[in-house]
Amino acid sequence: MNKKERTKQFILHFSENMPDAKTELDYKTVFELTVAVILSAQCTDKRVNIITKKVFEEIPNAQVMAVSSIDAIFDLIKSCSYPRNKAKHLSGMAKMLIKDFDGKIPDNLEDLQKLPGVGRKTANVVGSVYFDIPAMPVDTHVFRVSERIGLTTKAKNPLQAELQLLKLFPKSKLNIAHHWLILHGRYVCKARKPDCPHCRITHICKYYSKKIGC
Repeated sequence: MNKKERTKQFILHFSENMPDAKTELDYKTVFELTVAVILSAQCTDKRVNIITKKVFEEIPNAQVMAVSSIDAIFDLIKSCSYPRNKAKHLSGMAKMLIKDFDGKIPDNLEDLQKLPGVGRKTANVVGSVYFDIPAMPVDTHVFRVSERIGLTTKAKNPLQAELQLLKLFPKSKLNIAHHWLILHGRYVCKARKPDCPHCRITHICKYYSKKIGC
């Protein structure tokens, strides 16, 4: 089975079985989503949702965050990974939003990546989830699962994986495919031990075919 056929079968399966896939991060505004995605780096969505519930009670928008001290932000997010660095990023992001973007999260990938703490992946997530910009954010789940299934080949880093996936998926399916890959990796195709007995796409999976010697 080649990549195009594998991708076609992947889309068919998840369109039927997970038609409403979406992010598991809790948010109400694009500012809240951006903060949550920044905090989610090397941290679980479950933990981020616990943290942001308190954060957004005290810091509901960029205007408040811009005048909050780094120490105050740190105290609110200290249970996540790398809280000191993330506190600095959030403070810098809010200040730049006020200074350069009228206090609003920009609606394009180029300007999003100018914000402190917002790299390519974070910009792609915010762009695709909130602004519906066709994109393929590659996190650890997407990177791992796409390689195992056989949607990507020998990608050495997230960017290489992203570029390969962008060529495979129709633009109309990119955003939801990102969630399909994440959720499949989070709950079935896990990092340490993929749950092949409960996986429903083993018929297209390159890893599984090698595992059983087909």
